[in-house]
Amino acid sequence: MQTSEDESGLVLCPDCGLLQRRVALAPRARAYCARCHAELYREPALRLDVMLALALTGLLVWIPANLLPMVSLQAQGSRAATSLFGTVLGLWRQEMQPVALLVLFTAILVPLLQLSALTYLLFSLSIQRLLPGFVPLLHLLGRIHPWGMAEVFLMGVLVALVKLSRLAEVAPGVGLWSFCVLIVLLAVNASLFDTQGLWRHYQILRRR
Repeated sequence: MQTSEDESGLVLCPDCGLLQRRVALAPRARAYCARCHAELYREPALRLDVMLALALTGLLVWIPANLLPMVSLQAQGSRAATSLFGTVLGLWRQEMQPVALLVLFTAILVPLLQLSALTYLLFSLSIQRLLPGFVPLLHLLGRIHPWGMAEVFLMGVLVALVKLSRLAEVAPGVGLWSFCVLIVLLAVNASLFDTQGLWRHYQILRRR
């Protein structure tokens, strides 16, 4: 349940319904309900333009992270390399369709949806104009966030590389380093993402 705010700057607690006046906060600070101590709102640590730049950077990094080779293996004179998309195709061809779909959804599609939706929302707020689909995308971000498991996939890759290093020469590729950077950017965006703050900006723009 989201916190509601009226034009006078009063904030309604989503848990107990107590109406309280909104006060200015320091960056990263949070305001809590005086009665039930539920979180009312928080002040973002960065400006919208900085958050937008981080989201755009994540989208750019997503391309090499998924298309360029993650690792290359060399054994007995032969060499092979594969990307994240190549891994999904390989799992599919080996009749491991459930695993291939799981990797495709959690490690590829969810980060892309998160970064694309966040970029769209932040761009809409930065130009002070509500673009079509603002509310559905905001709901979508909240629903797909638990499905983002790129870091879990990376841990699996690292464990596999350690085991494979005993059998073949393993060399990390640009895709793997890009994927690591992508995970860091996703973590930063997640820490800065404030649903209540976006709703507050939306309500302000809607009243104009």
